[in-house]
Amino acid sequence: MGSQHRTILKIFSFRNIIIPVVIGLAVIAYMMLGDLSKGDLSSVRITWGSILCFALAILMVALRDLGYMYRIRLLTGKELSWRKSFQVIFLWEFASSVTPSTVGGAAVAIFILTKEKLGTGKATAVVMVTALLDELFYIVLLPLAFILAGVERLSIDGTTFQVLGIKFGALQITLIGYFIIVLITSILAYGVFINPKGLKWILLRITGIRMLRRFRDSAENTGNQIMESSANFRRKSLGFWLKAFASTGISWLARFLVVNFLIIGFTNPLGIADHMLILARQLMMWIVMLISPTPGGSGIAEFLFPLFLREFIAGAQNDLTSLVALSWRLLTYYPYLILGAIVLPFWLRRVYLGRKLIKFKSRKKTA
Repeated sequence: MGSQHRTILKIFSFRNIIIPVVIGLAVIAYMMLGDLSKGDLSSVRITWGSILCFALAILMVALRDLGYMYRIRLLTGKELSWRKSFQVIFLWEFASSVTPSTVGGAAVAIFILTKEKLGTGKATAVVMVTALLDELFYIVLLPLAFILAGVERLSIDGTTFQVLGIKFGALQITLIGYFIIVLITSILAYGVFINPKGLKWILLRITGIRMLRRFRDSAENTGNQIMESSANFRRKSLGFWLKAFASTGISWLARFLVVNFLIIGFTNPLGIADHMLILARQLMMWIVMLISPTPGGSGIAEFLFPLFLREFIAGAQNDLTSLVALSWRLLTYYPYLILGAIVLPFWLRRVYLGRKLIKFKSRKKTA
């Protein structure tokens, strides 16, 4: 099956799956031991309203994935069926869950889409466009959420982050990350829609380095295919891009609303202003998680959750922040580890064993 096959199996190995699980659960256990008492647990009241909120949180998880599946089908010209889209998205999420946030699942996504017979160039272009749409929506949503929440309410007292030996406040690091995202998005947009030839030139320059010269032919082929795929994307109608952006927006909003519904499910109804502030705080937390060195932000996400959101959960008599954080990760992180591990063997059997059977049958007919 080749070195690429061995590489993807290594990424999805049991060791890579168990590490983030252990890290995340260890942090949650530490938090619970520190601030969750029997009195806090006894304050949990399961009502029809809370059940509805938990059901809506689960619905948001499903809506997020459906939005991603619709988008990948749209961007690939519906070359992927809904079944294939399901497998691609969950393997992509799986890869993102077992690799550090700074690495992400993009390389694995390109590999997966290539094995779906899209071609390296088209697969690369599709992954680049999905990243572009994600970042573009974030660029639009962040200032809007900040304005609606009230900029004066965004700061978090006593919370600082140290990067390269320099201390930053939560709002400062968010703004720095925001402008970096704007820069990266501009480069992606330029490479995909304006000057793909320039992007090819950059790839060739990079693979011109002595230690990377063995990848030069592959880089040239990828560059040519990106140029062809970019031309196809540039010819797409306004309606196509509105659908792509809308599906991106639905997925992102659903991702964040999971927390909103969990908070009101465990506590009390909140006003619209508070919900906007929770959304804004999550956008800030997401920036910090991007520089997480742990797989899928495991441990870091659990640690950041109370720093950014405790004030909306903890009351005068109880503090359910750890319980809400655990519920959040159980819904939005651990399922992708489980489902990804289930989907992987079926996908490998389809893209590898299925093709071998087709080749065998065709040879048998010609004989």
